[in-house]
Amino acid sequence: MAKAASPADRAAELREQIDRHNYLYYVEAAPVISDKEFDKLLQELVEIEKKHPDLATADSPTQRVGGAPIPGFKQITHKVQMLSIENSYDEADLRKFDADVKKALGAKAKIEYMVELKIDGISMSLTYENGQLAFAATRGSGTVGDDVTHIVKTIAAIPLKLSGQAPKVFEARGEVFMHKSELERLNKEIEANNKKPGSKKQDPYKNTRNLTAGTFRLLDPKECAKRKKTFSAYAVGALDGLTLKSQSELFAKLKELGFPTCQHNKLCASIDEVIACCAEWNVKRKELPYDTDGMVIKVNDFAQRETLGYTAKVPRWAKAFKFDPEQGVTKLGAVVFHIGKFGELTPVATFDPPVELAGTTVTHASMHNASWVAEKDVRIGDTVIVEKKGEIIPQVVDVVKSDRKGGEKVIVWPTNCPECGAPVVKKETASSFNFNCSNPEACSGGMWKRLEGYARKTRMEIDGLGREVAIQLVESGLVKSIPDLYKLTKKQLLSLEKFADTKAQNLLDGIEASKGRGLARLLPALAIYMVGEEMAEALAEEFPSLDAILAAKPEELAKVKGWGPERVKYLRAFFDSENGKQLVAELKELGIKTTHEKRAAPAGGAALAGKTIVVTGTLVNYDRNTIESTIKDHGGKPSGSVSKKTDFLLLGEKPGSKLDKAKELGVKIIDETEFRKMIGAE
Repeated sequence: MAKAASPADRAAELREQIDRHNYLYYVEAAPVISDKEFDKLLQELVEIEKKHPDLATADSPTQRVGGAPIPGFKQITHKVQMLSIENSYDEADLRKFDADVKKALGAKAKIEYMVELKIDGISMSLTYENGQLAFAATRGSGTVGDDVTHIVKTIAAIPLKLSGQAPKVFEARGEVFMHKSELERLNKEIEANNKKPGSKKQDPYKNTRNLTAGTFRLLDPKECAKRKKTFSAYAVGALDGLTLKSQSELFAKLKELGFPTCQHNKLCASIDEVIACCAEWNVKRKELPYDTDGMVIKVNDFAQRETLGYTAKVPRWAKAFKFDPEQGVTKLGAVVFHIGKFGELTPVATFDPPVELAGTTVTHASMHNASWVAEKDVRIGDTVIVEKKGEIIPQVVDVVKSDRKGGEKVIVWPTNCPECGAPVVKKETASSFNFNCSNPEACSGGMWKRLEGYARKTRMEIDGLGREVAIQLVESGLVKSIPDLYKLTKKQLLSLEKFADTKAQNLLDGIEASKGRGLARLLPALAIYMVGEEMAEALAEEFPSLDAILAAKPEELAKVKGWGPERVKYLRAFFDSENGKQLVAELKELGIKTTHEKRAAPAGGAALAGKTIVVTGTLVNYDRNTIESTIKDHGGKPSGSVSKKTDFLLLGEKPGSKLDKAKELGVKIIDETEFRKMIGAE
């Protein structure tokens, strides 16, 4: 009779079996045991580790569903930036992409393209150190993302340790997503729960991406684990101890290390093959068990990618092809009017019946503005064509006038604001017109949008005050005007959903810190029409206090570079209104800084005085905001585009097309070291 295995040996055997079955299921798509049999193996391992806690390892499959809820998300800076990919929408776009690639690489270059399905989920970075999962982060801004390691560990498709010979550092990138069946299952649970007496009602999830994103906001690993998520790897970030030569080689390595990849990836030898592949999946995508919104086309050879390089935002060696937007036909049942941050009235169509688009039921969609409605001659009762832009934002795109029976009604615009009751006024530009609330600074309709803009990083920079929190604050009635923001208490914030002590205190600290931002950041934060950051700073340099601006004559303000009579008209209308006067008085009383420190005279004999400088690529010592500020501090003018008037192009790593333009125009190119010498920093 064979001797029974020790707990340690049995635990090791079970871990090996479970990892193997996960690999067969997720990577090979060829499971050899049932879900019930798999669960039995996992439960046996759980029982052994309960009895012998010292046998539990960090990479054990049982660790996927452990731990207490975390207090909040930490931030992780990506070692290699996660760039977005430029979109294309038709065959002509793809052929232009191919022509640009061939021009850059030369006529004799052999070019292959890897074509991949663009799965609709959440972009993810997984960093492994010596084969063990160290941390996982969302894409975030591309530079900094949220630490979501606690969620990623609940995803069985993602290995906790790599198979085979693992490099010292390996950062896999891919998409976390959910199948349509999981969306259906969870929505049925929500529907059943909503029918229970006294239950808290919850809206169903609209699509799998919406569901996946919602899951990544959960802080409790046990709750995360209840939702079935999967993963598909398609790229690599930071590497140490491994060299790869192509995308096809990368996919082979990903599979070898234990990562699932999309089985429908295809290597194409020509742009004609690429276009045929995209056309095929434009039809076949509906047969997939998950959502996709396009294809990604990448130059296969990594050396060729290096030659092609990057623009400031996107790689030149890749292009996303967006599938044709799904369209639906329905009736325009009614029109309601939403208020924007400047008081603009946006007509929103209500459909009767609702229309199914890209897996969601669409009941409302924007119709842009009054000018668009007039141009299309849209009427209530019309048959309209609706589509989802990028399969996300629904919009009315046209009217089927041949369906008219004679009973359709012309859309009547309100004479008073539907939110605050103030008179509605018509605003016209050279190319269009719209209707606006005449009292936008006091109108409640666009308050959450104004609040979100007020807190923006380039304005009053209030950490923790994004769109979701702005909506909460306004809908709860806690914030009806900007001054209300500075009167919030921790007790009030704790009464809101998802607000714990730390989150509430962080928001209050951010609000307090914003008081000292100064006039140049306050002016654009107030949502005054035609007053952005650059215009506000120019005005603050000439009139370094709000009192000075209010005391100045309109013709004096209009002389400031970039201003002119029309911009001044909107500025004075804002501050001369009763609400504007009250706002100024309240901001001063609350201690908001309404003055501006004029920039010091350029150091070192004004090396940059009067010089126009364009920046391209990533700099070592400066981010985008600080380099622009530094240029201004030394008398220079930062610009976003290269022209004959450009004095210097400041060159960073991975430069964009601005470098080519500068060379073409003969603009002087300087690196960061030379720039720092010019301003006396080195």
